[in-house]
Amino acid sequence: MLGAEQVDQFQREGFCSEPGFLSGEEIAALLTGMDWICAGATVASHNGARMEMEPDQGPEGNRVRRIYEPCTYYPEFRQLSESPKLLDSLARLLGENLLFHYSKINMKPPAIGSVVEWHQDLAYYPLSNTDSLAVLFYLDSANQTNGCLQVIPEVHRKGILNHSSGGIFCGQITEPVDASKAVAIEGPAGTAIFLHGMTPHASAPNTSPYARRTLILGYRAADAYPIYVGETTLHAESHVRLVRGEKVWHARFGTLAMPIPRYEGVPKSLYDLQQRFREQRT
Repeated sequence: MLGAEQVDQFQREGFCSEPGFLSGEEIAALLTGMDWICAGATVASHNGARMEMEPDQGPEGNRVRRIYEPCTYYPEFRQLSESPKLLDSLARLLGENLLFHYSKINMKPPAIGSVVEWHQDLAYYPLSNTDSLAVLFYLDSANQTNGCLQVIPEVHRKGILNHSSGGIFCGQITEPVDASKAVAIEGPAGTAIFLHGMTPHASAPNTSPYARRTLILGYRAADAYPIYVGETTLHAESHVRLVRGEKVWHARFGTLAMPIPRYEGVPKSLYDLQQRFREQRT
């Protein structure tokens, strides 16, 4: 469970980490599950509702970019999302009444893993308050060559930065970002990173010959209610479930203004949104 220093760092800087949060046996079981999920998937033949393939590969290419909602569809991942050790740590950061929000696996295959531009998670799914976070589990050792997470500390209390261009949500920060203050979070496999939903973060492409697979689980306080923005809200809320404490039948409202994203259609993922913005600028 997270200690007092890590809780203080999370509150002060918007993130903290815990090497060795997952054991070698837990990592091996999750990687086996991922191999089973991805087995046989190609660009030409894969379940688009469950995974997304890396671009720039032929029809028989088998490099997966993202697995969607593993904690909904696959028991070994759901078990981790409800583990007492994890929920005890989350309760120290968000309180006793906790909702599981979403899950995904970003694969970052060797020498091809896609870039993720600077963004804040809460820009995608506005809530009535900001008590929301993601837990990122490194399932491979991560460093700057294979695209480890980068964060900008102490920005999480300053509100949502602009993620739109021409009034349309782009899935990335569209105002200048001072990346000179960024911190690269390197760590061995099994490291858990607790990331505030308002903390700007990004990751570079994987230029190494080694994979960087990261399991990401989202949680929020039970009194953080979604602000309705159409079909994207309905889709995002379909995986939400209570994992600790009690359902809270009132919404707590924070003091920060919460920008509402305006989407063109229902985007598949942040990769899709960010690619559209890159194409607009060229």
